[in-house]
Amino acid sequence: MKRRDFITCLGGAAAAWPLAARAQPAMPVIGMLLSGSRASSDHTLRAFHQGLAESGYVEAGNVAVEYRWAEDRNERFPQLAAELVQRGVSVMAAIGSPAVAAAKAATTAIPIVFYVGVDAVSFGLVNSLSRPGGNLTGVTNFSLETGPKRLELLADLVGSRKIVGILLNPGRTRSEAELTDLLQAAQALGLQPHVLCAGADRNSRRCLPPSLG
Repeated sequence: MKRRDFITCLGGAAAAWPLAARAQPAMPVIGMLLSGSRASSDHTLRAFHQGLAESGYVEAGNVAVEYRWAEDRNERFPQLAAELVQRGVSVMAAIGSPAVAAAKAATTAIPIVFYVGVDAVSFGLVNSLSRPGGNLTGVTNFSLETGPKRLELLADLVGSRKIVGILLNPGRTRSEAELTDLLQAAQALGLQPHVLCAGADRNSRRCLPPSLG
C-alpha cells in the first residue's frame, strides 16, 4: 500500500472539514472501513499509524479512529458504512473497491479517501483522475489512463529503439480496453508493439484479442 499517498489524501480531507467542527473541543474522528479483521490487518494498521504520526496526528491524542471490519464478508460493508455516517465521522478511509462503493453510497457529504486496485474512473468512483469531483479522492494502482503514460516514458528511455513488448493477461476483465489504449499510444509514438499473452502456448505466445487481431 502506498502509505504516504494515502495519508496525504487523509490530510487533505482534514483540511476540508467544516471550520465549526474543527473549532469544537471534541477531536475529529476518522472512520476506517476494512475488509478483513484486526488480527489480519497488522501491516496496514502499522503503516496507517506511522503515516498519522508523520502528519502530526496520534490516535486517542488529537484524533479518534472508528474501525469497522467486514471480516471478509463484503455484504456487510453497506451496514458498516451507514454506522460510520451515523457516528458522524469527519472523514472516511476505505480500502478496497467493495468498501469504497459502500462508503460512496452511504454519504455525499462526508469526505471519503480510498485506496483501490481497480480503475477508479471506470468503476464509477470518480469523474476523472485529474478532477475527481464529489466527495471522493484517493489512490489507485490501476487505470487505463496510466498505461499510455508509462509507454510514453518508456519511449523516452529507449531512444531510437522502436520495438516494445506488451505482456497481456487475457483473463483480466479490463485487459482488452487497456491494450487498445496502449496500441493507440504506441502508434502515436512511432513504436512497434509486440503483444505477448501470459499463459499462452509457447509456440503461439504472440497474440491479440479477437476484436484487435
